[in-house]
Amino acid sequence: MKCNYFMKISVIIPTYKPQDYLWECLNSLVAQTFPKEDFEVILVLNGCCEPWKSNIQQYIDARMQGMNVSYIQTDEGGVSNARNIALDFAKGDYVTFIDDDDLISPTYLEELYEKAAPDTVSLCYPYAFNDGKIEEQLPYTITEAYNYCINNQCKSLSSRVRKFFSGPCMKLIPMSFIQGRRFDVRFKNGEDSLFMFLISDRIKKVVLTSPNAIYYRRVRMNSAVTTSRSLKNVFMNSYKLSREYTKIYFSQFGSYNHLFYATRILGSIKAFVNYKKNTY
Repeated sequence: MKCNYFMKISVIIPTYKPQDYLWECLNSLVAQTFPKEDFEVILVLNGCCEPWKSNIQQYIDARMQGMNVSYIQTDEGGVSNARNIALDFAKGDYVTFIDDDDLISPTYLEELYEKAAPDTVSLCYPYAFNDGKIEEQLPYTITEAYNYCINNQCKSLSSRVRKFFSGPCMKLIPMSFIQGRRFDVRFKNGEDSLFMFLISDRIKKVVLTSPNAIYYRRVRMNSAVTTSRSLKNVFMNSYKLSREYTKIYFSQFGSYNHLFYATRILGSIKAFVNYKKNTY
């Protein structure tokens, strides 16, 4: 591992029993135009070990020589736990998250960093595609939000911009926004949105890159782990999320965007209603 006392960007990738998608993700990092000495990759293999641990190490040794790579394995599963471990290791002034089955365009880091500022979150161009058909772009609400914001010069947490904040990917976040705050490992659903709301009190501005800085979101029919969730469990998750949003909102009343808070509460309720409608 190469070390740099001044790191500009930390790239965090959690992975669990990775398939070949991970190599595509890592290949896209190797191909970055951003100087290799200015960013680090923190890869956290969580909830599993061999043969994935050895396979990943072999890839790093063969393809990522000269790059700043921290490779961590933990037996404790969960994407939130993996991200929290990576945040504890991160040295960058800014952080970006990438899911292990997604990938980024060559200028992704370069363009995000060009737009970076201590009070600003940089947002990229989101591109959704069906697995195996990257040349065919799918309709995607966040892409629609990007197009709207480009045309209307959005600079704050407007209703369209808030669509970007349902999860931590597709953006560059100042580490000063995060500091000691972490993903809530008590939640298995909705924790991404909860984390983004938690750190939103420090977001003063947002800025968008050109459409050349692309985050490719892979859509896989079998990507989600199929679990049997009762209606009661879904309701309790929505209730607890709403309670946690409210706790955060009133803990620093006036610091959080009230419309952002309201849409998060409505989103939690909608998740329960949609599950009930589609299941029963």
